[in-house]
Amino acid sequence: MKSHKKIISVVLFITFSFLSKTILAQEIDLFKMQDEQDKKETKQKTDIVTSTFKTTRIVNGQSIENVGRGILDLKISHRFGTLNSGAYNLFGLDQATMRLGLDYGITDRLMVGFGRSTYNKEFDGFLKYKILRQSTGRITMPISVSYVVTGMWQSLKDPAATYKTNFSDHLFYAHQIIIARKFNDYFSLQLVPTLVHYNIVPLVANPNDLYSLGIGFRQRVSKRVNLTGEYYYQFNKLTGYHNSLSLGIDIETGGHVFQLQFTNATGIDERSFITQTDGLWGKGDIHFGFNISRVFTIKKPKELTTAKW
Repeated sequence: MKSHKKIISVVLFITFSFLSKTILAQEIDLFKMQDEQDKKETKQKTDIVTSTFKTTRIVNGQSIENVGRGILDLKISHRFGTLNSGAYNLFGLDQATMRLGLDYGITDRLMVGFGRSTYNKEFDGFLKYKILRQSTGRITMPISVSYVVTGMWQSLKDPAATYKTNFSDHLFYAHQIIIARKFNDYFSLQLVPTLVHYNIVPLVANPNDLYSLGIGFRQRVSKRVNLTGEYYYQFNKLTGYHNSLSLGIDIETGGHVFQLQFTNATGIDERSFITQTDGLWGKGDIHFGFNISRVFTIKKPKELTTAKW
């Protein structure tokens, strides 16, 4: 009897050991199958890279970012006088130029904007369309590409002249291709080939078409603070003007982004800061300024879960 019980115990032990190993093996296989399924589903989705830059402007120039569909962005840009103007002008704080602008997202790819600057009493309007979006997953795109076209009108009254001026003499245009990449959560970079066209140039010897290349970056310092910078190198220039260099700090505070910056450009629209920068950093011709961006939801956008290409 005891021997039978012994045999039954041994059989049960072997059976349970076998079942345990089988169940454990099945569990491991199930986990592996789940991982494979998750990877497969991830590859079937396209994840759009966001927040390459924190706002639609780096300092003066356009960034790769658009406002979302149905979002209205109120922008106030303020530039004081130069630091080398001395204590009498409180190092530039007695003088100021500004731009008030409104940007609106028609779609997630297309936005429009309108603004008015006190510098030369200029009005500007632009269209920005995102051609390519950096993404991973089903569709992998290493860069984002946007096209921006801007029209500007100088409404400042002409000084007395011996010839009659036309309305078209005060129109200017800019065409830009923005090529950007977010390398990680901490660093982003963009290049901006630019053409600025003058209908009438200040001097006969100056070209009507001015070519330049802009470069901009964002370096994250903390969750809500980023360092930014932009430089526009001009391949051909108007007489007496220099390349624009700007450095800034972006601070995210709730529903808006507050940007502090230093720049050698007085104007804020593309014609002014790219082709008519008359200051030099080495001589202290540096303007302190700030941008405030406040967004409002005009039309609630749909959540973008997968990309439509």
